[in-house]
Amino acid sequence: MSGTGSPAARLQALFEGHRLTPTQRRIAHSMVRRAADVPFLSSVELAELAGVSQPSVTRFAVALGFDGYPALRRHLREVAPAETAPETGSSNEYQQAVEAEIENLRHLAEVLADPRPVRQAGRMLAGSRPLPVLGLRAAAAQAHGFAYFAAKVHPDVRLLNEGGTMLHDRIDAAARAGASALLCFALPRHPREAVDALIHAKETGLTVVTVADSPFAPVAGLSDLLLPAAVGTGLAFDTACAPMLLGRVLLEAMCDDLPDAQARLEEFDVRAAARGLFVD
Repeated sequence: MSGTGSPAARLQALFEGHRLTPTQRRIAHSMVRRAADVPFLSSVELAELAGVSQPSVTRFAVALGFDGYPALRRHLREVAPAETAPETGSSNEYQQAVEAEIENLRHLAEVLADPRPVRQAGRMLAGSRPLPVLGLRAAAAQAHGFAYFAAKVHPDVRLLNEGGTMLHDRIDAAARAGASALLCFALPRHPREAVDALIHAKETGLTVVTVADSPFAPVAGLSDLLLPAAVGTGLAFDTACAPMLLGRVLLEAMCDDLPDAQARLEEFDVRAAARGLFVD
C-alpha cells in the first residue's frame, strides 16, 4: 500500500484484490469512512464502529494476510501515519467539516485521474432509453439533481426517488420500455429498499451503475460499475459534496455520448428566453 494519496485511498488500495464476505466489506466500509482514525482504534472499537463482533474484525485482518488485528493496525501506522493538520488556529467543528470535504474532493480528483470508468458509465447511461435514476432517502437529493439536468439532454429520464410497493413496478415499466441501464445514488444510511430495488433491477436484466460513498458499500455487489465518492461524517448529518460533483461529472460524460446534447441545450435556452423563465 503506497504512502501517497488520502488515508481513504490508501485503505482502499489495501483492500483491492481480496474477496471479502459481506461482513468483511462492512468492516472495510467503516474503515474507509473513518480512515484517519483507524490506525488508532482497538479491535473492539472497530467492531463497534462497524456493528460486527470482535472476532469478525480478527478474521477480517487474517483475510487481508495479517496474523491478526494488531498486525494490521501496526501496518496501518507504519505505511499511513497520521497526517499533520495545517495550522488553523482555533479551528472549530464547522471548519473541520469543510476541511474534511475538501479532502474528499481531493480523493475524488485522484480517482478521476483514470477517466475510463466514468466514460464507460457515460456511454451506458446515454444508451439507455429510458434512463431510470434511483436514489432513496439521503440519496434522493443526488438522484433528483442528476435527473433534473439529465432531462435537458436525454430524451427519457425517469426519477425513482420514492420507495414503496410501486418502486419495482416502475423499474419493470422502464425495462419494458427499453431501458438497458439504471443509475443509482447510494449514500448512508443505506435503505434496505434500495438494495432490494437493485436486486430487482438486476433480475430484469438492467445494467446497474452506482455512485456510492465507498467501494465497500452494501450495494457494491449489486453494481456492474461502482463509482466511489466519500461523504463527510463530521457533522450530525453526512455531507455529500463529492457524490454531487461526481454526478455532474457523469452528466458531462453522458453528454459526450449524446450527439444532440448541445442542440438540446441550445433549444432549451431559446425556449427559456422566449418564456422569460429566468431573471438573469
